Amino acid sequence: MVDQKQFLDVVDRDLAESRFRSALLLDPLGQEQLPLEKSLGRVLSENISAGVDVPSFDRSNYDGYAVRAEDTFGAMEETPRQLVILDEVIATAIVPRLEVEPGTAMTIATGGMIPRGADAVVLVEHTDRQQDQLLVRGAVTAGFGISFAGTDIGCGETVLFKGARLSSRETGVLAALGMDPVPVFREPLVGVLSTGDEIIAPGETMKPGMVFDSNARILSDAVRELGGRPVSLGIVPDDIVAVREKLQQAIADCDLVVLSGGTSKGAGDLCYEVVQELEDPGIVAHGVALKPGKPICLAATAGKAVVILPGFPTSAIFTFHEFVAPVIRALAGRGEVATTTVPARLAIKVNSDIGRREFLLVGLVQDADGSGETSQAAFPMGKGSGSVTTFSRADGFITIAEQHEIVEAGTQVEVQLLGQDIRAADLVVIGSHCIGLDVLLGKINSLGMNTKLMSVGSQAGLEAARRGQCDLAGIHLLDEETGTYNTPFLDESLELIPGYLRQQGILFQADDARLAGRDLQQAREVIAADHQLRMVNRNQGSGTRILIDQLLAGTRPDGYAVQPRSHNAVAAAIVRGSADWGVAIEQVATANMLGFIPLAEEHYDFVCPAGRRSREAVELICQLLQDAEIRGQLAALGLQVK
Repeated sequence: MVDQKQFLDVVDRDLAESRFRSALLLDPLGQEQLPLEKSLGRVLSENISAGVDVPSFDRSNYDGYAVRAEDTFGAMEETPRQLVILDEVIATAIVPRLEVEPGTAMTIATGGMIPRGADAVVLVEHTDRQQDQLLVRGAVTAGFGISFAGTDIGCGETVLFKGARLSSRETGVLAALGMDPVPVFREPLVGVLSTGDEIIAPGETMKPGMVFDSNARILSDAVRELGGRPVSLGIVPDDIVAVREKLQQAIADCDLVVLSGGTSKGAGDLCYEVVQELEDPGIVAHGVALKPGKPICLAATAGKAVVILPGFPTSAIFTFHEFVAPVIRALAGRGEVATTTVPARLAIKVNSDIGRREFLLVGLVQDADGSGETSQAAFPMGKGSGSVTTFSRADGFITIAEQHEIVEAGTQVEVQLLGQDIRAADLVVIGSHCIGLDVLLGKINSLGMNTKLMSVGSQAGLEAARRGQCDLAGIHLLDEETGTYNTPFLDESLELIPGYLRQQGILFQADDARLAGRDLQQAREVIAADHQLRMVNRNQGSGTRILIDQLLAGTRPDGYAVQPRSHNAVAAAIVRGSADWGVAIEQVATANMLGFIPLAEEHYDFVCPAGRRSREAVELICQLLQDAEIRGQLAALGLQVK
């Protein structure tokens, strides 16, 4: 008679997880420098800040002619404007020697560097050439056909955050920044061991009573999907000495070990006998109130996980994703994955076991309920825990609580979809960008939340908040009548979250004698009197543009029509000499070693749609603004939290 032993202690699923995680070291495994070409799918181990501007110069988007936009005003097909073509052709990788003066134009290729004086590009197809004369048959506005330096990515800007998983989009950004190698978290090594005299590898000759080892393939590929590196330990027969030796070597070489089979304490099931020899602490749960997956054995030694999964494929897969997958993600530096669920109606009655949480695989079909409305119906796919194909054909699963014995047909259920590692943003921020915002969002991301930031300017952010399209809008809008920032622009649908103070000022080359050493009043006078000083403006709708127009008091200096959309782009224009001055925040001036004349202390605040104020991520932003560590980081950047 076969001696069938009982489970050591069948425990609740949540208790088992708590015991298991408390025995593990779950921090990422350290960083390595990986060649960019091999970094796809890996996780960044530190924030990535741009060391260069992208583009690195004001760049033409078309083949045509670099011109002053005002020289084309009034140009039409019948009445073209005539310009003199300068004796220089700007191809790619050529630095212009000449300046585009009024009434002149310069031939330029797509990707060519915009020469000083030019503020637009006329497409070649909108012109005719007669020797050194250019006939422009269509007007252009300032900025047309130009990608300004730093418009895409500004030097010093945080472009990717620690914890970001590198897809082709992120690797493209890294390539644009010239980053190679890339700092990433080390992949956890996950030993995968199959045991049993009846197990043979795929490709071997099938014999009666034998089964192909499908679990090892499923588990190894699941490890790869989660950011780990599977280490195949092969198939070990039911020999306790062989199992012990293989396990000891796996624990020494790997960060986590997964065994398949040998959990039930029946005759021939030897894995548990070996695992129970482990200490510090050893086995923390053997038998969990789940269906499928009751026989799982969870253990740890010196902070490393050792897990014996049930031998049946469906049981093995469910328990792997319940207990092992979160451990691999943590070691790989990946955050928790938000699950995707869809509502459905249970198509047929289901009986479940009292006292065991059941995961029931279902298929989804479109169905019409009694009212004639179309909805989704969930059909149980009950082939048993020994089925290999059930997982591959199911659309998702439902969870039946421990206290439910019967779930009637027609019951509304939530179906968690399989195979969709998609995570919606926990926090959407639209509006004006600021380096302080990088600090806040970096902290949010480090806490496992996912953020989306769209830098479109204060006014556009305010409108997005009014439409309920974001959680927060970063704004710094000055009301000229009251001299008050931000609050005059709100209505009852919006709530102001106080942010911090920052200094705006005039930026210029530090050695420019025309502005160096001047106070604000003197700088105003120089700007008004010296028509050789070329400015770089900011886009309409930005808070900075309001300050600029106040400073200029109705005047329109050369360069006024050039309107990049960021502080970094303003600095980039000055650094490269395409402009002599502009307005931006002090931190950008410092980062680019530019001169700075204080103009105004402005309020950078957050606007939140009233209905989103209680969202977790929004509440967390409010808490972070009062956190001593975060306030210190902001203060180091010259930002004073209110």
